[in-house]
Amino acid sequence: MKHLFVFGLGFSASAAAAQLRRSGWQVSGTVRSPAKCEALERQGFAPLLFGDADGVRRALDSATHCLVSAPPREAGDPVLAAYGEAMRTAPGLRWLGYLSTIGVYGELDGAWADEDTPAEPDTERGAVRIEAEAAWTAFCARRGLPLDIFRLAGIYGPGRNPLERIRRGEAHRIVKPGQVFNRIHVDDIAQAMVAAVLQERTQPGTRLFNLADDEPAPPQDVILYAAELISAPPPPEVPFEQAVLSPMARSFYAGNKRIRNDKIKRELGIVLKYPTYREGLRALLENEAGSPSNVERLGDGGSSG
Repeated sequence: MKHLFVFGLGFSASAAAAQLRRSGWQVSGTVRSPAKCEALERQGFAPLLFGDADGVRRALDSATHCLVSAPPREAGDPVLAAYGEAMRTAPGLRWLGYLSTIGVYGELDGAWADEDTPAEPDTERGAVRIEAEAAWTAFCARRGLPLDIFRLAGIYGPGRNPLERIRRGEAHRIVKPGQVFNRIHVDDIAQAMVAAVLQERTQPGTRLFNLADDEPAPPQDVILYAAELISAPPPPEVPFEQAVLSPMARSFYAGNKRIRNDKIKRELGIVLKYPTYREGLRALLENEAGSPSNVERLGDGGSSG
């Protein structure tokens, strides 16, 4: 049986893992808390606490594919530090995927970036991502594994989107002239990752894929559209200079760029389900009255950019 092991069964990785599990794959992986373990067990996964070294090593012994969603730290990649040797000797491992961020491209003053654009991050968060990408590239080269690195735009989906933030009174219409972002619906992240896995590459080497929608847009426009969809008063506009933002949120505004996604369409055969935020938000609203998702939304490993 094909077995996907995921370091960091969070928002994005769980969506891809669920698709493979429905196709008959065994899926296991790590989480950081007992509560998340219990929630994923109810969804049919086989989760382990990240610190369960013996359990993780036993699972890796039968893994054929590995997806790393856990974010890096200043001291380096925590997965490589804790389980690099176990992965080096895992007998059946034949593919590795790594979830990164478009934040590695840094500030481009609104210009377009594709996978050939030099990664020149101008934030600490982007810099540690580049270091992690390099570390996994080196690891896979030594091991002779094919590696796919997915650079994710801003992630949204069920339970994690502007509609929810507006309802909670947490949305802000922050205006920074000329600023645009790309986004990506979690279902489109999942279909791209699954397509890459199912290609069954056998030759070592690293591929980069930007996972982004078709339309980079000003963030205040997205909030306004979401408010109109649910007939809610839009939050007032706030100049960027006056906005109170967390360091993470502020880092999103540090890089103004437009992301090309042609490669996932060309090499993975992807047709985006939600090519812009409009289709994505409308679908979320339409699905809210339906049955709950079969993937519990547990929070991503910090991979959005």
